[in-house]
Amino acid sequence: MRVVMIGTGYVGLVSGACFAEFGAEVTCVDVDAAKVARLKAGQIPIYEPGLEALVAKNVREKRLTFTTELGNVAGAADLVFVAVGTPSRRGDGHADLTYVYDAARQLAQHLRGYTVIVDKSTVPVGTARNVARLIREANPQADFDVASNPEFLREGAAISDFMRPDRVVIGVESERAEKLLRELYRPINLIEAPILVTDLESAELIKYAANAFLATKISFINEMSTLCEAVGADVHAVAKGMGMDKRIGPKFLHAGPGYGGSCFPKDTQALVRIAQEHGVSSRIVETVIEVNAAQKARMIKKIRDAVGGNEAGKTIGVLGLTFKPETDDMRDAPALSILPALIEKGATIRAHDPQGMHEAKSMLPSSVQYCDDPYAVFAGADAVVLMTEWNLYRGMDLARAGAGMRAKVLVDLRNVYGPAATTAAGFAYSCVGR
Repeated sequence: MRVVMIGTGYVGLVSGACFAEFGAEVTCVDVDAAKVARLKAGQIPIYEPGLEALVAKNVREKRLTFTTELGNVAGAADLVFVAVGTPSRRGDGHADLTYVYDAARQLAQHLRGYTVIVDKSTVPVGTARNVARLIREANPQADFDVASNPEFLREGAAISDFMRPDRVVIGVESERAEKLLRELYRPINLIEAPILVTDLESAELIKYAANAFLATKISFINEMSTLCEAVGADVHAVAKGMGMDKRIGPKFLHAGPGYGGSCFPKDTQALVRIAQEHGVSSRIVETVIEVNAAQKARMIKKIRDAVGGNEAGKTIGVLGLTFKPETDDMRDAPALSILPALIEKGATIRAHDPQGMHEAKSMLPSSVQYCDDPYAVFAGADAVVLMTEWNLYRGMDLARAGAGMRAKVLVDLRNVYGPAATTAAGFAYSCVGR
């Protein structure tokens, strides 16, 4: 089966490599010639565990190739996936579909024979029908169907999520399109992963609804963490007790500085805009967004209080910058809201992250000092903030870390360390919801 993947970002590259591993002949297309050249040379532009090896294997076995020339490969494809970016549109928070629609127009002129065009990008309800309309306008003779196949990849675990998914969602309107997509995903039948076949609109909405619900769980437990601090309860115990209820489950009930990343902030905002366009209330999702913003602001106050109520002139070390571990993704990371606010009030920031420092340098104020060694952020610091729960930080020698600090204060925004261990090491300890 011949597959073309338009876009070599996170979704396109992971999906393309995994389809190639399934046995398909995959060509990934990107307009960025420099990026394609790097991929051809084996240089992976994103950090995702296992991706470099998977790409190298399938390139070596000639199932995965890269090009800038869509016209050379689109005509022979059985399926063309559109996996370009859909960032929040500046001004209204709606998903910006410019890249999706540009890809559709460019693709239309190259179609030869029956082709299934698949929206893999996260797109608002109605996008698939608009893509079909644009292709028909540009090429009335084209024989094609448009399908929706949203991705559910967690950064840091994307390959296992793709190979062993909870479910595959396929939105189609023809048996021909369904047959081709089922054949492409046939390898997951070996593990009996469910395939949900539905209409276009439902498939498009499922991704938004799922991400909004997970964001809701995060904002809910963060709101409970504030209440726990007020009444003297332990949010860990509360979350554990909730998670034991099989109707609720334990996942995404971890108090912290708020959600970030490429999906939750963008998708919750887009879902609100979709509802507004259709005259429908979305008060729960609107509140989730508000609670998340408030949680980040509360973390700023927590850090400020930990250094005596005024961060001016204080040196604050930071462990972790990315929105979650096992990724280099800085998009909407809590650090982007929290650290500039501290710097504006006069703090000096010294930071470490195993994968995110290169990206952070283009997104955080230039005054941030970056350390190659996590222990270096403690040197001369008035406080250290654990921002992202990388495994590297879980086993640090607290006695060694605190030895060079000006004041032994640890603000644990991920609740990695407990009060007993930190107090024993001589730290004044602050965490979330305990």
